[in-house]
Amino acid sequence: MLSGKRILLGVTGGIAAYKAAFLLREFQKAGAEVRVAMTPSATRFVGAETFSSLSRHPVAVDIFPDSSDSGDSWTRHIQWGEWADLFVIAPCTANTLAKIVHGLADNMLTSTVLAARCPILICPTMDGEMYQAPATRKNLEQAHNLGYHVLEPEEGYLASGLEGKGRLPEPQQILQYSTELISSVYTGGVLAGKTVLVTAGPTREHIDPVRFISNPSTGKMGFAMAEAARQLGAEVILIHGPVQLSPPAGMETIEIETAQQLFEAVKTYADADIVIMSAAVADFSPSEYHEQKVKKEQAESEIKLTSTPDILSWLGHKKRDGQVLIGFAMETENLLENASRKLNEKNIDWIVANSLTEPGAGFAVDTNAVLLLGNSRQEQLSGSKKELAREILDLIFNSK
Repeated sequence: MLSGKRILLGVTGGIAAYKAAFLLREFQKAGAEVRVAMTPSATRFVGAETFSSLSRHPVAVDIFPDSSDSGDSWTRHIQWGEWADLFVIAPCTANTLAKIVHGLADNMLTSTVLAARCPILICPTMDGEMYQAPATRKNLEQAHNLGYHVLEPEEGYLASGLEGKGRLPEPQQILQYSTELISSVYTGGVLAGKTVLVTAGPTREHIDPVRFISNPSTGKMGFAMAEAARQLGAEVILIHGPVQLSPPAGMETIEIETAQQLFEAVKTYADADIVIMSAAVADFSPSEYHEQKVKKEQAESEIKLTSTPDILSWLGHKKRDGQVLIGFAMETENLLENASRKLNEKNIDWIVANSLTEPGAGFAVDTNAVLLLGNSRQEQLSGSKKELAREILDLIFNSK
């Protein structure tokens, strides 16, 4: 898939910059033409001449080049941004990541990011606790929401002597991810031509204007599923409840609040080729809504509840031929038994189940551990929610 493709390799100022030379060679062995853009700091780790010799192209560092650099141009970031089929930034420091997500363009690399018309793959690499710092986590989330592709770093021995997450993946791993990305973009991906409906986040069932019944869902898993489906070539409609996440690029998004509103929105798109019901829908709603805030001294000792629509069951019993329904289940006990029953009773094709008792899984975390059931298969999966979303869809649609 990389044969004949044009790859722009961005190198930033981290100790892992030396690995970029090996990555360049891997791209070339796969048949790609490679050009390199470096930040000024990167040249303190590996000389520009190294990449120039390997790529057989001048290396872009400064927006305004020295006059001695013949053939250079201050508009090269525009030209290269239009030239590339894929822009891979490896390694990408915390500093450059922050610049990218905030639209800064103070060097050739970050300027080219803004000018690029191709997919951009960011390989964040940093030491110590920098990767886990709140600012970095927020920037990574924003990078996902802006439509950038992010390959998470590996755990291991870091340059500082510490152990932790922050190592640049090996060139072969970046090559493989890049190949899959190119494949999904330029051949349409396994979901090309498909319409995918994804629901995400919580619903809120109001008691009065200031109180409601809900759950701790942040929508991270559902948003990850929507992004993964888009990467695989699908046209995606994302319906989500109240969340703090920015709407993903490249898809239609619809905001709802209550289970009934979600039901009405789902009905509109119920004929989608694939439906992924990852929203955490409240099972109960107050039977009476109070127009004014209920004062504590006037409140009754109990709240009467009524069941909300069972949207997944409704979809399952209206499923058309060829349609694929994927449900989610959050459990606290008997995971396999409860998930299997839900799969059968609701007449769906696949179910993704996880337990709140599993470390690193559940609400409001970036990782998950799930049991995927369906099509006479049972898979245990774990990792970041972004990685899991892609793995789930790969397993489902490459097994059909």
